[in-house]
Amino acid sequence: MFDQYRIARTAGDDSGCLRWVMAVPLTILYALAAFCCYTALITRPSGSWDQDAYAAIALMSFLALALSALGVLVTVAPPTVRRAMGPWWLAPPLGISVVAAIRWALGG
Repeated sequence: MFDQYRIARTAGDDSGCLRWVMAVPLTILYALAAFCCYTALITRPSGSWDQDAYAAIALMSFLALALSALGVLVTVAPPTVRRAMGPWWLAPPLGISVVAAIRWALGG
């Protein structure tokens, strides 16, 4: 009797599978956002005349913010994903967003 209960309970519980299915795209999104943020951080203008470097900083910061926002949206919007993934999956995109916004605001 106990074995039947355990089998029925695990057959309907798909949060482990959903966690793995959603972890792959979220990890890819977070890695791309981190790469864009890192690129914005290491880009240094040669002088006040170097508009290309300032444009690259703004573009990479914007892309980092957009990818982080997409990651947060994928994590928060569907209730099943929000329950399965847990709140700690929100920490990487929020941290990346803060760094990218500060870099974009400071410019160079």
